[in-house]
Amino acid sequence: MAPTHTQTSMESTLLSVRLKAQIARTGPISVERFMDVCMADATAGYYPSKQPIGAGGDFITAPEVSQVFGELLGLWAYAVWQSMGSPEQVILAELGPGRGTLMADALRGLRRLPGFTDSAKVALVETSPPLRQAQEEALADSGADISWHERIEELPPGPIIVIANEFIDALPIRQLIWRTGQWHERCVLIGLDGGFAFCDGPPLAVENLRRNAELQQLPDGSILEIRPAANAVITALAARAKDAPLAALIIDYGHEATGCGDTLQAVSRHKFADPLEQPGNVDLTAHVDFGALKDAAEANGLLAYGPKAQGALLLELGLDARLERLCQDATQDERDGLMSGTRRLVDPAAMGLLFKALAITSQDLAPPPAFRNSA
Repeated sequence: MAPTHTQTSMESTLLSVRLKAQIARTGPISVERFMDVCMADATAGYYPSKQPIGAGGDFITAPEVSQVFGELLGLWAYAVWQSMGSPEQVILAELGPGRGTLMADALRGLRRLPGFTDSAKVALVETSPPLRQAQEEALADSGADISWHERIEELPPGPIIVIANEFIDALPIRQLIWRTGQWHERCVLIGLDGGFAFCDGPPLAVENLRRNAELQQLPDGSILEIRPAANAVITALAARAKDAPLAALIIDYGHEATGCGDTLQAVSRHKFADPLEQPGNVDLTAHVDFGALKDAAEANGLLAYGPKAQGALLLELGLDARLERLCQDATQDERDGLMSGTRRLVDPAAMGLLFKALAITSQDLAPPPAFRNSA
């Protein structure tokens, strides 16, 4: 049974107490450590203890906005499978599958296409017990051969197609802050009011970053975000690509190129919150640095395409045609819902521009659908 909000609130208080005890004992902790504990602590962390997605949670994602999103990504996976030579066995993997909505929509569309579902095994990378339960329920009637895994490294061998929607943004980040000609680790301590507060850690020996900051004449207080956990995902995918064909589609909100800025944010009940309050009870995320992801992929011997705006991606994959087909058999209320949801996905003022897609493949594959002019 999923924990109630009362239980979650109580556990979050215990997490706050534990974090303060650690800081009192060992000194300030890095933003990266704070974020990791808040999101992933086994007993009181955000994901292990909550079902955060949906109207009754803290946020919604694109698959919850419209079924068309998952269906089009299923078509993308089908075309990639064909470009692999339609292997008799292929792994369709999703990293951080949420409530299973995206995969359920993708599989529903894929069942109408010849060959794929007979060849595919579905593998979901999920560490949250409440979300894994939701995924099991959403996919119970899919007819798919499904397995769950804690880590990318545990995924079954063979040709693989990976989808990661709003997964990277939830991974812990490091924040460096520029002070008087030096970079410092941004940390968290106990403030004068007894709550959590940011502070500067000791100077860091990062000569290349120091020279870049001086060349850019950065003002004091500038923040640079580094994402070791995101890079580790790319490294794990690259390891898979050494043994069999791989294609991955990463969709998230973020920026195209590396730059300075504090993007750490918290969301609770569909509203922004203070990232230092209620540890374990609010969603902590940071904008994805697609430029750094692309650099990491290429440094690991992969091909990278994009990033491409989500709106442009979905339109190129056939959103208009799919929407027209769905509306033919829909009631007026259903048509209104379909139109509203798809508009939100592609509207530049909503999710169409802020959300972007990066495609990554092994060296032996052709550019994937919608990315053939995006290298």
